[in-house]
Amino acid sequence: MFDEQELDDIREQQGEWEANTLEPTLEAHGERKDRFATISNHEVDRLYTPEDIADLDFDEDLGFPGEPPYTRGPYPTMYRGRTWTMRQFAGFGTAEETNERFHYLIDEGQTGLSTAFDMPSLMGLDSDAPMSEGEVGKEGVAVDTLRDMEILFDGIDVGEVSTSFTINPSAAVIYAMYIALADQQGVPREEVRGTLQNDMLKEFIAQREWVIPPRPSLDIVTDTIEFAVDETPKFHPVSISGYHIREAGSTAVQEAAFTLADGFAYVEDSLDRGLDVDEFGPLLSFFFNCHNSIFEEIAKFRASRRVYARVMEEWYDAEKPESKRMKFHTQTAGQSLTAQQPLNNIARVTIQALAAVFGGTQSLHTNSFDEALALPSEDAVRVALRTQQIIAEESGAADIVDPMGGSFAIEKLTNELEAEIMAYLEEIKEMGDGSVRDGVLTGIEQGYFHSEIGEASYEYQQRVERGEEVVVGVNEYTIEEDTAPDILEIDETTRERQLSRLEEVKAERDDEDVDATLEALSDAIENDENVMPYIIDAVKAYASMGEIMQVFEDHHGAYQENITPV
Repeated sequence: MFDEQELDDIREQQGEWEANTLEPTLEAHGERKDRFATISNHEVDRLYTPEDIADLDFDEDLGFPGEPPYTRGPYPTMYRGRTWTMRQFAGFGTAEETNERFHYLIDEGQTGLSTAFDMPSLMGLDSDAPMSEGEVGKEGVAVDTLRDMEILFDGIDVGEVSTSFTINPSAAVIYAMYIALADQQGVPREEVRGTLQNDMLKEFIAQREWVIPPRPSLDIVTDTIEFAVDETPKFHPVSISGYHIREAGSTAVQEAAFTLADGFAYVEDSLDRGLDVDEFGPLLSFFFNCHNSIFEEIAKFRASRRVYARVMEEWYDAEKPESKRMKFHTQTAGQSLTAQQPLNNIARVTIQALAAVFGGTQSLHTNSFDEALALPSEDAVRVALRTQQIIAEESGAADIVDPMGGSFAIEKLTNELEAEIMAYLEEIKEMGDGSVRDGVLTGIEQGYFHSEIGEASYEYQQRVERGEEVVVGVNEYTIEEDTAPDILEIDETTRERQLSRLEEVKAERDDEDVDATLEALSDAIENDENVMPYIIDAVKAYASMGEIMQVFEDHHGAYQENITPV
C-alpha cells in the first residue's frame, strides 16, 4: 500500500522521533508498566505506522464493504442503511411472565426478540422431571409443550418479528414448536424469520450441555439445516457460537478459531448430506462475544469475516456472495461483569457494544448491569437497551462504514489475528486427516479444546491475582459499601403453575395421537430420515419436550464425557 521510498522516509522520521522525543520522555517519566497487552494477553506495540501494514494488499485484504473478503463489513451501506438488530435476552418464570417482558421490550423500541430458556428446557427435560426441581423458570422461561409457546408469543405476530432462541440440545424441538406456531397463525413458513442457536459442537467444547453423544447431535443439527433450506429459507437454523467458548475462558483468537472450525464442520457435514453449499451457506450465522479490549475485538470481527470468506471459497467452493458473507450476532461479555460495584458494568457494556458496532455486527445484545447477581430487572434491561440506542442515534458510530478501516493499529492487529486463527484451523484440520469436522470431533474426544481453553483461562486468572490485569472494583478501586441493587426475584410458585399447565395439557391431548407421532419419530431415527417433520407432528399433538427428547436418548444413549488425553 505504500511506496518503498515513503516507507524509508517514515522509518527515518520514526528513528528521529524515538531519539529526540520519545527517549527523553521515557527517561523522565517512564510508562505505566513494562508490558502492554490485551485481555487475551496479545501484546500491543506503543505505536503503529505504515511500516506495520506495508504488505497489506488493499484489494485482497481490505476491499470495500459488501464485497469479498468482507473485512470492512458484509453490506455496502452497513448502519447507514439500517442499524443492527437490537436484541435483549429475555426469559424467566412462566410463558406469561416472559410474554409480558417481550411486549415491554417491543414497546421500548427493541427490534428483535431473544429468548432464554430455563435449565430443564435447555436439557430436554419436562418441568415435572425429578432433575427439574429447583430449576423451573429460574434462569429462563419454562417451555414444556406447544401450549407454552402459544402463550409465550400471545399477541405477537411471528410473521412480523425476528426471534432468536438460545437453546442447543433440544433446539430442534423449539424450532418445531415455532414452526407449528407459525402454521397456527397462518404465517407461511417461508416468511418465518429468526435464529436458532442449535450449536451442539460448542456444547461439547465449552458450555457442556448435552443429551446424546456428539455424532448423533451433529446429525440433528444437519437435519435442521436441510429442513430450513426447503421450508424456512429466512430462518437461520444454526448460530455457530463463540460466545460460550469465550465465557469459558478462551482468548479472542481461540474464540474465533474454534467457532469457525465448528462452522466449517457443519458445512462439511451438510456437504456430505448432499446439500449444495450455495443453498445452505447463506443460512449459516454466527454468534460472538465482545470483551473489554476494544481494538482486539474489532480486529477479531474483521479477521473472522476475512477468514470465513476465503475458506468458504477455497476449501468448499462457495460461489454466491451470500455463502461467503459472514453474518453474526454479538453479546457483550458476561464474564466481564462484576457483582462488586455493579453500576460500573454500564461502562464496560458500552465499550464492548462500541467495539461490536465498529467491528460490523448484524445484531447486538447488551448485558444488563445487574446480571452478575440475577436475571435482569426491568430498569437494568432498559439501561442496556438505551445504551444501544444512544450509540446508534447519538454517538455517530453508525454513520461511517468501517470507521476503523485503515488504522495502522487495527489493520496490523487484524492481520496478526487472522494468521493465528488460520494456524488453529490448519491444526484442527490436520487432527481430522484433512477434515475440519473430523478434527473437531477428535478434538472433543481427546480434550484438545478443553486443554487449550483451560490453560488460557488459568493464565488470565493468575494475571488478575498478581494485579497485572486490573479489574476495577475487584482488585483495584474497591470500596466497603454494599452496592447491590434491587434484583429480580422469581416467584416461588412458578414451578407449581408450570406443573399445573403441563398436567392440564396431558389431560386434554389425544394420547393415541401422541404415541403415534413419537413412534413415527423413532422410526425416522432408525431409518436415518430427517427428523424435523416428525418432531413438528409430535409437538402439534402436544407431545412434551421430555417425551420427544427421550426418543433420541432411547436410540443413542445419554452422553457421558470420557476424554481420552492427547
